[in-house]
Parts: sequence; C-alpha cells; structure tokens
Amino acid sequence: MADTTARPPVRTPRSRGRAPHKGQQTKAAIIDAALGLASHVGLEGLSIGAIAELMGMSKSGVFAHFGSREELQISVVREYHERFEREVFRPALQAPRGLPRLRALFDNWMRQTSLEIDSGCIYISGAVEFDDRPGAVRDALVETVNTWQAAVRKAVQLAIEAGHLRPDADAAQVAFEIHGLILALHYEARFLRNPDGLRHARTGFDNLIARYQAQP
Repeated sequence: MADTTARPPVRTPRSRGRAPHKGQQTKAAIIDAALGLASHVGLEGLSIGAIAELMGMSKSGVFAHFGSREELQISVVREYHERFEREVFRPALQAPRGLPRLRALFDNWMRQTSLEIDSGCIYISGAVEFDDRPGAVRDALVETVNTWQAAVRKAVQLAIEAGHLRPDADAAQVAFEIHGLILALHYEARFLRNPDGLRHARTGFDNLIARYQAQP
C-alpha cells in the first residue's frame, strides 16, 4: 500500500526493493514455523505469543506481519494447501490423462499421508476443530479442501472421458470413495498405528478401480 502521509521519505529504487523482500522473507519464516507447530498442536494451538517465542521475536514483531491470530491461522491454511498441491497434485500432472494420472494422484496422496503420520494433516485436524465453528478460518479450510476435491473429481472425469472408466461412472461418487480410503488410512496409520494401513489403502484403490473400470 502506498504511503499517504505527508512528506514521505525519498527512497532509492534499491532500498524500495530490499525492504519488502526482507519483510516477505520474515513473514514466510513465521508461516513456516507456524505450520510446523500447527501440524502438531492444531490450528487452535497457534497464538501470536507462541510463534514469537518460537521465532525469538517480540509479539509486536509477529503482530506487524499478522494483525490477528485469525490472520495467522488463515495464512497457515493457505501455505499448507500450496505445499499439498506442490507435493501431491502438480507431480501427478506429468502422468498421462486418465487412469495413469488418477493413480498418480492417489499414490502421491498416500505418500503425503504417510509422511504426516507423526505430525498431522491440517485438512483433517482443521475439520475436527472448525467443523461447527463458522468464521474466516473455517471458510479458508473449506475453500482449500473443496479446491482439492474438485481436482480429484476432474481427474476421475478425465479417466471416464478417456475410456478408462465406465461411461456411466459417477465422478463425484468415485472421488468420494477415494477420499474415504485416505481418511481410513490416516485413522489406521496415525491413530491405530496399523503397519498394514498403506497396503490396505492401495488394495482398496485397486478394488475401487476394478469395479468402475471400462471393459476392453
């Protein structure tokens, strides 16, 4: 935002570019630390004071980047979504459209879930924390989850259009069942510590695809 105060100090182009860059770096570092903390204690465990202590900063220093706890929580949700897309969605786009891409999405999603066994999934923990709490944080969670689920449905629809899945298959239903496998995997692996969770999830996906797969 431009400085509208009277007689603003004159800055060289170099100084104008350097200050925002440093500020963005600090903000990114705060979000990274907050995401790490939220992965273990949930979004509700975040506070300006906790992050300030974690970063070795003053509360006012953190507050300068995030005007409220809610703004910090929303930034963490969006950062988690960006990383999730980078690790799960974008690599799958390298696979051919249709069933190969859908399999890549599921494989990447399973791998991400297995990596989060000792920390936690912001999508899942956030749903538990904010399922009945209207507000901006819940809205941000719903928006990012809906974006991801729409991508899964699109991948299923492309598999139908490619002739890999039956033409009468319901893309929303298939995507729903795939999501259910991931939720079951998270529960089995994180809560029950079942070492067979990944194998069961993969078998479940193979059975699901076999049920909907188009006949040669």
